[in-house]
Amino acid sequence: MMTIPFEARRFQSTAAYYTRYRVPYPNELIARVAARAGLTAGERVLDLGCGPGQLGIALARLAGVDVTGLDPEPEMLDAARADAAAAGVDITFAKGSSYDLGPHVAPLKMTVMGRSFHWMDRPATLKALDEITVPDGCIVLFGDRHISSTPDWRQAVNKLAETFSPERNADRERRNGPDWVEHESILLRSPFSDLERISVIRDRMLSLDDIVGRAFSTSVTSPLALGQRAIAFETALRDTLLALSPEGTFAEVVEIGGLIARRG
Repeated sequence: MMTIPFEARRFQSTAAYYTRYRVPYPNELIARVAARAGLTAGERVLDLGCGPGQLGIALARLAGVDVTGLDPEPEMLDAARADAAAAGVDITFAKGSSYDLGPHVAPLKMTVMGRSFHWMDRPATLKALDEITVPDGCIVLFGDRHISSTPDWRQAVNKLAETFSPERNADRERRNGPDWVEHESILLRSPFSDLERISVIRDRMLSLDDIVGRAFSTSVTSPLALGQRAIAFETALRDTLLALSPEGTFAEVVEIGGLIARRG
């Protein structure tokens, strides 16, 4: 089974773009997941691979739970602390990863992961979480699924990624290849084999800056990954997008969901 090699600083240069330009997790979705999982105020929640802490902050605000956020990237943790302070919630953020799971974060009612599970040794992570999660606890994988983009700006971004960031793009392609085992299959072979998905579908209008920011928020075309090619990439991307839409407006339809995994 394929596992992406651990790289602690993979998202070093993306923090400034992540919260603003990634597809957001709607409060409605997070509230529905929290209710379905039976979260009550004061219970412990781990935001694993928390990035700038969007999920943990929302859960602390909406459900009143005790949140710990772990991420290996100091830039992301700085952004998470600033956003938590702005939201008026008290969250513990610490440098760490799935390799640092242990009794110090137990007992957990819920572990949430937002677009981060694929970076981990997934079976080992689930085994470690099984040891520190209460019997009626769960894991929730949050993410988004592209449905459509008009005009097709996603294809334009992907083609430029092949040219400007071939090594990082190859990592992404491996996750789309025949050797990649989907999260659901991994979970079904784990202690957390009772699966349920809750999702919402949204249509969104995007500007030229939104799409450029989205590109810079990913590990494939982050400023760090692009290095000295970042300016040329941005220029090529803006030119390509303007050719697709001279008005500089774009649309996307996306499904944002939470995959709840309980013990079978």
